[in-house]
Amino acid sequence: MTGPPHRGIQTAQLGLLINTGLALVKFVAGILGNSYALIADAVESTSDILSSAIVWGGIRIASREADDDFPFGYGKAEALAGAIVALMLLAASVGISIEAIREIHTPHHAPAPFTLIVLVAVVLVKETLFRRVFRVGEEEESIAVKSDAWHHRSDAITSVAAFIGISIALWKGEGWESADDWAALVAALVIAINALILLRPAVFDLMDRAPEPDIVERVRLAALAVPDVMAIEKLKVRRAGTGLYVDLHVQSDPNLSLHAAHIVSGKVKSAIRGSVGRVHGVLIHMEPFEGKLRKT
Repeated sequence: MTGPPHRGIQTAQLGLLINTGLALVKFVAGILGNSYALIADAVESTSDILSSAIVWGGIRIASREADDDFPFGYGKAEALAGAIVALMLLAASVGISIEAIREIHTPHHAPAPFTLIVLVAVVLVKETLFRRVFRVGEEEESIAVKSDAWHHRSDAITSVAAFIGISIALWKGEGWESADDWAALVAALVIAINALILLRPAVFDLMDRAPEPDIVERVRLAALAVPDVMAIEKLKVRRAGTGLYVDLHVQSDPNLSLHAAHIVSGKVKSAIRGSVGRVHGVLIHMEPFEGKLRKT
């Protein structure tokens, strides 16, 4: 049984359609217009197609409910998708760099002026797509969707670099034909930097790193606000995709019956889920309070 539809799936589908069209347009324009930077841009867009498909698949898997095989759910599939997309960006930057260096040392004609018009249109489309997808990623707290968004912006960056390189080649004339290729090399560097920035949080999520301190503090305060909770300790919070799992020790009156302690733990779980969104699981360890009362 799958979970509710994820907005990230819709943005991935939109990106898939747009990237397919843009990759075709840029590749044809690059061939006809004699622009390697535009061809490199088309290659980057082709990788965008695959990355959107990976994000789409990752989110669909992550939205599945827990089962006997995966009792803690499929949430990490989203972080895994984000890591794969980041690695694809890094690989694309290396490939573009190698080919750009080869083109720099190979005499060729200057790009055609009409390629500038194509690049302006591409930048406008990709930047608009980036803003829309990144907003969804922020709202859904999805690393995979954010990675997909930055893949769109990287495409826009390569297009801007190509525009600058082609403009220089056309303006300076003979002897400056390789400006187009130098632009592709600079764009590849920017893409590599973005890839490393995106890879870091994805790997952290796969390694169960704690979320932001303010989220952990909200969990702590929510638990302490429950009546009969005298103290908490050993609070652990980890992220699984867009969800959170909480593990904490709650200290209460040593004279409470087992039934009463169970009720307290249930109230703590409800308080945490009411205070912090996307909490998929809360594991409470009830302990007797033996110290000095202090709930701040």
